[in-house]
Amino acid sequence: MNAKVTTEENRSQLFAGQLASSLRDDRLHLILLPTEKCNFRCTYCYEDFSIGRMDSGVVEGIKRLIDRRIDGLHSLSISWFGGEPLLALPVIEEISTHISKSAAAKSDLQYSADMTTNAYLLDQSTADRLTQLGIREYQVSLDGPQSMHDQTRLQANGAGSFRRIWDNLLAIRDSDLSVSMLLRVHITPANLNSMPDFLRDIRRTFLGDSRFSVLLKPVERLGGPRDEEMDVISHDSSPAILANLGRIISVERGGDSVHPMPEVCYASRPNSLMIRANGVVGKCTVTLTDPRNAVGTIRPDGTLEINNPLLRPWMRGWESGDWSALSCPANGLPGVPKTLLNIGPTRLASDLQVK
Repeated sequence: MNAKVTTEENRSQLFAGQLASSLRDDRLHLILLPTEKCNFRCTYCYEDFSIGRMDSGVVEGIKRLIDRRIDGLHSLSISWFGGEPLLALPVIEEISTHISKSAAAKSDLQYSADMTTNAYLLDQSTADRLTQLGIREYQVSLDGPQSMHDQTRLQANGAGSFRRIWDNLLAIRDSDLSVSMLLRVHITPANLNSMPDFLRDIRRTFLGDSRFSVLLKPVERLGGPRDEEMDVISHDSSPAILANLGRIISVERGGDSVHPMPEVCYASRPNSLMIRANGVVGKCTVTLTDPRNAVGTIRPDGTLEINNPLLRPWMRGWESGDWSALSCPANGLPGVPKTLLNIGPTRLASDLQVK
């Protein structure tokens, strides 16, 4: 009984702490999509690549948004996403340069930036340039050894991608760049038998370097056009599989080389927003085409138009105390009446507070 009480108390304290962090208006997390085009055509991808490079009006709006908010911020976190963000490197450089200059003038601001990239274009010179701009954390996906990876993480021209990604990772390992590299290793029934040897190879090649860590992630059906033909690991068998594979990775470093998944999704946090290449403001990087995910827009002057009736369902877990809604608010997102999808934003603001 005491253990149960302690667990419930811990969860209650965690909930309170996460809520306080998520509501703080001196913290801002922006997920920016500089382009939604991609040089890959991964077999399980859910994106449609219909939107190209971020135009100048949206770029200017993001810069002005930072200007409006920065004096009141203690923490600013930027996450670069796509498509493949490095296809729009000039956009990344322009916005990051602006933020870096603004952050340098504010000594008490904690500024960090990360990027989710397929790493095909992340050669050492590009990584060096991005590091200078404050982008020091990367998530890179691998689908097993080359023979398996090149069947699922294909370039747009149909060619494989493993060798160049691996070589780029080796170059970063051999550099003195101050970066953090999270290798997201995708698990499927097809590559499961090859995973033990591949993970041992990753351990030998990269995990002697404290800058590298691993996230083991089963591939899921996320709404892509090939979902029905995909063979995925069942939710029931996933925990045991991940535990066994995790032991291979963590044997040399006492478990700290396996990166844990967060309990509260960024999409549940009021102070976290996604800005798409076309200026649409959303919450989730997976349900990109769901109209419920278009909660507002950004203007060139940096103001945000936010439709509160569309925004509130993403944060319903804080009101209900439902951890499943906090960990993935897109799962079971309540339906929104069609009338709400057609009305204009209910409030013009340069920041967000949900009431």
